[in-house]
Amino acid sequence: MKALCYSKYGRPRDIFTIKDVPIPKIESNEILVQVKATTVNRTDEGLVTARYYISRFFTGFTQPKKQSPGTDFAGVITEIGENVKHFKVGDRVFGFNDEILSSHSQFLAIEENDSLLHMPISLDFVTAAACCEGAHYALNCINKMQLKKGQKVLVNGGTGAIGSAAIQILKSRGLIIVATAATEHLQLVKNLGAETVIDYTQEDFTEYPDTFDLVLDAVGKSSFRKCKKLLAPKGVYISTELGTGGANIFLALFMPLLGRKKVIFPIPSNIKDSLSTMKVLVEKEQFHPLIDKIYPFEKIIDAYEYVSSGQKVGNVVIQMEH
Repeated sequence: MKALCYSKYGRPRDIFTIKDVPIPKIESNEILVQVKATTVNRTDEGLVTARYYISRFFTGFTQPKKQSPGTDFAGVITEIGENVKHFKVGDRVFGFNDEILSSHSQFLAIEENDSLLHMPISLDFVTAAACCEGAHYALNCINKMQLKKGQKVLVNGGTGAIGSAAIQILKSRGLIIVATAATEHLQLVKNLGAETVIDYTQEDFTEYPDTFDLVLDAVGKSSFRKCKKLLAPKGVYISTELGTGGANIFLALFMPLLGRKKVIFPIPSNIKDSLSTMKVLVEKEQFHPLIDKIYPFEKIIDAYEYVSSGQKVGNVVIQMEH
């Protein structure tokens, strides 16, 4: 099979090659999936560049433990282990694991109890693959606090995979949403469900004349210090990034001692629950992933370079060809 491979961390163009490698052999509790679509996302880019050194604790300190990257997929089961009970050959499945599934290849092996589900019947493979990574992190942030219908949320970065998913999830729960976007995407973000969209190229969103129960920095480009005045008396700031010098981790630990406004650091969890929630929202037609570009597998290195540029809108999908 063809697989995207690397043996060191660095810029995508410098580290990747597409190689012929053996199809994985499965264990008794595993399934073999023929990958039909996957994404190149912020998680993938962060792991292969080791932009955050902390990621090396599970990817390998000096070099990658796994020769092929990739964290999400949609595809078809072609083989099952003898102890697999809930899946069969021919099932269409999708899944995500931020500890690397090696899904940037034509086949992958995955344990039956890992984070995968049967695909929603209405979805094609490209769309299903785009329902995983950004949606999981959006849900993970939102579920860190008990938001009630009618409360107000500001989403910084309404066009990213996380931000665009967060807006739709919040809308499905009856929240009032203000979001940021560039001039050319204002209407797009309104269509996702934001009541008001701030053009961040023209004005500073931190000067917005209102307060919020949650400020979700879905692109990690602001800070608690800048956003504190936007928070209601018991408001919460959540960022999808660590912050300068890992500040958001320290603030999450100490802010509860200093006042009612606080920072929550959204340590990722419950991926399978996230996939289940997104499947329900898709089936209720309350969520549709935002897709920017679709690349063929042979152009996957170009896709990585595009994601690394920080210019993507929503998801960048790789459509596999067999």
